[in-house]
Amino acid sequence: MTQKTLDKPSAYLSEATLHAILRAMLLSRRFDERAWLLHRQGKIVFHASAMGHEAAQVGAVFAIHRGVDYVCPYYRDLAMMIALGWGARALMLDVYAKPGGISSAGRQMPNHFSDRRLGVVSTSAPVAVQVVHAAGMAFAIKYKARLGLPTPDDAPRLALTTLGEGSTSQGDFHEALNWAGVHTLPLICLVENNGYAISVKLQAQMAIRDVSERAAGYGIHGAVVDGMDALAVYDTVYEAAQRAYNGDGATLIDAKVYRFTPHSSDDDDRSYRSREEVEAARANDPILRLRQTLIDLGALTAADFEEMDAEVRSEVDAAQAEVEAMPDPAPEDALADVFAPGRVDAWQS
Repeated sequence: MTQKTLDKPSAYLSEATLHAILRAMLLSRRFDERAWLLHRQGKIVFHASAMGHEAAQVGAVFAIHRGVDYVCPYYRDLAMMIALGWGARALMLDVYAKPGGISSAGRQMPNHFSDRRLGVVSTSAPVAVQVVHAAGMAFAIKYKARLGLPTPDDAPRLALTTLGEGSTSQGDFHEALNWAGVHTLPLICLVENNGYAISVKLQAQMAIRDVSERAAGYGIHGAVVDGMDALAVYDTVYEAAQRAYNGDGATLIDAKVYRFTPHSSDDDDRSYRSREEVEAARANDPILRLRQTLIDLGALTAADFEEMDAEVRSEVDAAQAEVEAMPDPAPEDALADVFAPGRVDAWQS
């Protein structure tokens, strides 16, 4: 295939990896579209969409040691979870709140992702607290190294966390990044900046243009990236990852994205933005951009894309059919297995 400019890390990605990035984004979109319909049909109770955010989420995950480095996501990161290894079935279990759900066995809201096998730490409902969790994990990584404790080759070497730009107004965000700066932590904080804190525009949230400008106040590196370009995000996060791996500290990344849907299934975005604005943003669809980039590189054909799309749609169809037929959890299951087995008695004593 034709290579990109060779000074970019993404120029060295294999054709198979480029296809995997595109497929993860496409699966996220097709699942997203289905979940939105399921909510309107009354089959699921809640959905927070990643439409428009897929490039930022997938590009970031492919730039770290996937499945090994710690990830503290936020509620919009379903494309990120797919890039880490989830399929449509895992996501469908989540939105249907079925007993087999990986995050909580159906006992908490969907989009509160966690998966110990993949290094994904359970999302907390208050926004921005995941940044504190990630900073703590990054501190633990550095502390263990300082003590000279033996670590396996596949041990986590950084913590990646994400949030929306509205959440950066929370104190948790500032405290965590100040901690990261003071201790030169291997932390990447990726802000998926879609310009709206639910219905509040960016200009009403902060008196600066880019969230990354705040990095200077914490003594960490700041970067801005086009979050609708998966390969640009990959390059930016890859550089941040190398900085973290080399002991050069944290990075705050402002990824400019656009949310194509309302904030959640309970929101009506017509009250704060025009249809013309949304349609104009859709012309910059990150999936179509990557599709065209790969075609221009000679790494994909239109027929390849159609085949990939058909496979993804089939996966979503099969996942819905299987999960919808499963029994719901018993009401008493809500009271069980909150603590790890063997720890409940110790806690009660």
